[in-house]
Amino acid sequence: MDRTTHSDSPRDEVMFTRFERLWHWTQAVIILALGLTGFEVFGSCRVVGYETAVGLHQVLAWTLLGLWVLALFWHLVTGEWRQYVPTLASMGAVLRYYTAGIFDPRIAHPYRPTRAAKHNPLQRLAYGGFLVVIMPALWISGLLYMAYNQWDAWGLGFLSLGTVALVHAAAAFALVLFFVGHVYMAFTGRPATAYLKAMITGRAAHHDDPAPPHPAA
Repeated sequence: MDRTTHSDSPRDEVMFTRFERLWHWTQAVIILALGLTGFEVFGSCRVVGYETAVGLHQVLAWTLLGLWVLALFWHLVTGEWRQYVPTLASMGAVLRYYTAGIFDPRIAHPYRPTRAAKHNPLQRLAYGGFLVVIMPALWISGLLYMAYNQWDAWGLGFLSLGTVALVHAAAAFALVLFFVGHVYMAFTGRPATAYLKAMITGRAAHHDDPAPPHPAA
């Protein structure tokens, strides 16, 4: 049996800037708090009380919106928005790795991140779904929910509050699934804490050579 070994030695490289890390962790904390207060408003749990949860949820929502505006400006100015452009290149290899290869320590991840291309095709697809589907559904339904008393003045009297609430709740559950998957994937590095460490320190292992082929049986 041919047990292929890695031929190159990784070196540490700054992969994530201070702003990216600050934005990432601040966003994570706010989204967690939004989830807790949101599910309390929805009646799924009781932590701080309904009225307090409603007030906190609205403040957190506007705070996150402000953070997103700042992050959007930063991504546009720096050109980092290109990191999230979807691609199918190497998608098959990445899917095979996560469905089977990840359980074989001899098999290296087929995608080698660089400063110019940090995210593999599957990550880009997941982040695309988060940015294009989940968050817009949450924002639109949430803002409509908060502006319920203005619907008639805005010509939106035909909308159903129950439907808007259902869309908001469904998007929230989708966000929970995304969050759980994101946390799981954060611990699939080698070692397990490699990705988490990179998002804390900003530094990650960089390989100059492409990933080695799968070992032959």
